[in-house]
Amino acid sequence: MTAPEQDTAARKAALRRRFRILRRQLLADCEASVIRQVEGVLVRQAAGGARVGIYWPLEGEIDLRPLAGLLPPLDGRLALPAIDADRMVYRPWQPGDSLSCDASGIPAPPPAAGNLQAAELGVLLVPALAVDRRGIRLGYGGGWYDRLRGNPDWRRVPALAVLPAGCVLEELPGDPWDVPFDGWISEQGLERPQLQDRTDDRDTIVTKPA
Repeated sequence: MTAPEQDTAARKAALRRRFRILRRQLLADCEASVIRQVEGVLVRQAAGGARVGIYWPLEGEIDLRPLAGLLPPLDGRLALPAIDADRMVYRPWQPGDSLSCDASGIPAPPPAAGNLQAAELGVLLVPALAVDRRGIRLGYGGGWYDRLRGNPDWRRVPALAVLPAGCVLEELPGDPWDVPFDGWISEQGLERPQLQDRTDDRDTIVTKPA
């Protein structure tokens, strides 16, 4: 690892420690509002036929699993990520389905559920410790989402970070392999990266709620 890479890694590690604490503090007051904003964003998505990728929440992450009950059209159309050996995949999921721990120890649908193709997903909702206004996300350092979205098929699926507004920064330290997200949802609604081309047809899939 080069000296600049070591510096970036150290800065990211310090930011992870900081935002784990801050996010947990902020969620007590804003989690319900964030979920309402996510629900509003997904109203249009629910009218289509594609699945919505959510996530199994870890401590301090916003729990989106109740969306199936809040938006009946999404019933049977949710998906969860799973780490399978050295890659991330998405598999169908709905409340009540059996789960098993994946290679990272997080509950996920078992291999028997089948892996979904990118074209079957309409949007990915992803937890984040922080995100900057370029769309660069700070996660836990595993790089799973960056590797997934490095695939052009998956890059075409709109990906939105979900987090409190207090965890949005002007700029995070980045690495060459970082793949910018298409936006983020907080208690303030859906926002887009400042430099994203507004003619991108991904904008037609999800829209900011009124």
